[in-house]
Amino acid sequence: MGDTISLGRIAGVRIGINWSWAVIFALITWTLATNVFPSQNPDLSTSAYVAMAVIAALLFFLSLLLHELGHALQARREHVEIDGITLWLFGGVAKFKGDLPSAGTEFRIAAAGPLVTLVLGLFFVFLAGAASLPEAMDGVAAWLGYTNVALLVFNLLPALPLDGGRVLRSLLWMRSDDRAAATATAGGVARVLSYLLISLGVALFLFSGALGGAGLALIGWFVLQASRAEVRWAAAARALAGLHVGDLMTRDPVSVPPSMRLGRFVDDVVWGHRYTTYPVVEDGRVIGLLPFRSVAQAARADWDELTVRDCMLSIEQTPILHEVEDAAQALVQLQESGVNRGLVIEDGRLTGILSVTDIAAALEIRDLRQRR
Repeated sequence: MGDTISLGRIAGVRIGINWSWAVIFALITWTLATNVFPSQNPDLSTSAYVAMAVIAALLFFLSLLLHELGHALQARREHVEIDGITLWLFGGVAKFKGDLPSAGTEFRIAAAGPLVTLVLGLFFVFLAGAASLPEAMDGVAAWLGYTNVALLVFNLLPALPLDGGRVLRSLLWMRSDDRAAATATAGGVARVLSYLLISLGVALFLFSGALGGAGLALIGWFVLQASRAEVRWAAAARALAGLHVGDLMTRDPVSVPPSMRLGRFVDDVVWGHRYTTYPVVEDGRVIGLLPFRSVAQAARADWDELTVRDCMLSIEQTPILHEVEDAAQALVQLQESGVNRGLVIEDGRLTGILSVTDIAAALEIRDLRQRR
């Protein structure tokens, strides 16, 4: 989920928002202002409907944020490192660094978010039913209450990566003491539910013309793809068990100085080595990474003017790894960075470079050995 804008921190947890959030925010606001609230509260003005819709949409996303904070704060209590929370098209996601240490930890973290949503849903339903609110506020509270309850029910479906799927996996993990096998079983359940959602959504769209059917099919497709990714990750983590960055990296990679002209870089370095990336080192200190694609994107006529520094990725843009780091966790870091390569640095000194291709090759070798 690239293109994320940082919103700061809440309780020490980094909060970000993806550009796709604007799409669903606009859609919810438009639907509420033109359809839902006019049908539920027919005696109000157009400006009132717009105000209600904007407030309801903002509170809805606040509810999603509180849900994810429930996961994050429980993770902190479990001593699991939190990478942050990102709001995006399908709601929100709390990201953690490293594997969860036990089935009980995953169960408690997975259950924390739905508990927050349950409390929010009951609060808004009670507010709409028991409090003497103005009609506009009552309409917003009622919609938020029933929407949170509906989201709770959906989120508890036993399909990865939904919370219900994570709860199911944790229970299977407790029973079998095998996280990979539990993930495979939970992934199978997720596939069945995904196909049911897609089929139901397509049927609703084709036979009744309901646009909600298309949305349901899209959600089913998302759950299907995400569950497959979870299963693939579990299989990769299992295959990489016991391997570290130092086992897979390319040691003593060819490096280049930042002052080198691109023309000379191509003539003296690329033609002799033909690697796709080169660490950039200045006075013995690593300052960046030069992907050859960045050079290829520069106009050939400018190669005699541009330097390596002009095209390189800075050290802040490049994943930094350590030799003792688990290969599985390094793979996650490389994939999430978008760079697909990381610099291996020990005590400020470059010792190697690791790519997703290196890890994929290790997986293939292990797979071949297991088949023999």
